Amino acid sequence: MPQISKKGAAMPASPIRKLVPYAEIAKKKGTKVYHLNIGQPDIFTPQVALDAVKNSNLKVLEYARSEGSEEYRTKLTHYYKKHHIELTPQDIIITTGGSEALLFTLGSIADPDDEIIIPEPFYANYNSFSTASGLKIVPVVSTLDKGFALPPIEEFEKLITPKTKAILICNPGNPTGYLYSKEEISKLKDIVLKYDLFLIADEVYREFVYDGLTFHSVMAESGLDQHAIMIDSVSKRYSMCGARIGCVVSKNKEVIAAVLRFAQARLSPPTYELIAAEAALDTPDSYFEEVITEYAARRKTLVDGLKIIDGVKVATPKGAFYCVVELPVDDADEFAQWLLEKFSHNNETVMVAPASGFYTAKEKGKKQVRIAYVLNQKDLIRSVELLKIALEQYNK
Repeated sequence: MPQISKKGAAMPASPIRKLVPYAEIAKKKGTKVYHLNIGQPDIFTPQVALDAVKNSNLKVLEYARSEGSEEYRTKLTHYYKKHHIELTPQDIIITTGGSEALLFTLGSIADPDDEIIIPEPFYANYNSFSTASGLKIVPVVSTLDKGFALPPIEEFEKLITPKTKAILICNPGNPTGYLYSKEEISKLKDIVLKYDLFLIADEVYREFVYDGLTFHSVMAESGLDQHAIMIDSVSKRYSMCGARIGCVVSKNKEVIAAVLRFAQARLSPPTYELIAAEAALDTPDSYFEEVITEYAARRKTLVDGLKIIDGVKVATPKGAFYCVVELPVDDADEFAQWLLEKFSHNNETVMVAPASGFYTAKEKGKKQVRIAYVLNQKDLIRSVELLKIALEQYNK
């Protein structure tokens, strides 16, 4: 029997999606499942984006340009300028979602067996993208007790080797909700300049910042033109996860040229989705004001509820719409599966994402889960109630 590749065998399953079959079985039994496992917002997509597709009069659904249309990239530069990021259309390559942007970036800057330093816990698919590119993730550990703040720069320096090509951060963070301060971004700038590394920043949650705090982009840092690479996407910003439009942004011309070659190999991003994404840039600021107000309220509802459950630890997120929660269980993977297979209260249960998949060494997240507060407040209150009841039953 033919064998699959070592790379194929090593490709990790998504901790966010691996329990879906159990959820589907629960639903078929008549159990309502509250999905706290996945960052799929229930916020309505801006009508201007939906209407642009509905009202399109295309006669032929042609290929788009590999790098995305110049009109869209030009319009994006105006959006970024509002966020104090000065760009030209030539600094941007449009991709099929932020996922493809990361794959193209890693393929462009690193060779097999090269190393990428990432603060963990980190977005689980960074594991997958690195495996697909033959790279090694070198984790630098941030902790719940310190709110998942940036580890000391000395910890980064200890990990740098001749194979180190980049430091990768998610800001604001998935799964932690941590928001890096300007001071922390400046420290990362100093270290990548000192060791001549790339600084990759996944900034797809830029709009989701709370408590009057300010987001700081790596692209707004002076002196980083040859080192900074930004990953972005429309998925969360406009609640357009299904549109699959993202981009790679860098002022390093060699990086952009390499990313473009990857983009040419896959031909083009999807045309209708480009139409929707370009139209979405006309979304009024009031849309984001309402969305942030809603997420801030959801965050408070969730965190306040979790903090009163015996044995539960949670750090209040500063951005995005996730938090990592430590539970009074020995194995969060087993508990998450038990919630779907064996637990029900009034024919309802919750689905969470085990945090072990957000670490390189699974035992580090053994007692943790990631929760996405993408449900309305009523459903969040019920979800926390279910989690409390479930923990009491499970620990008996």
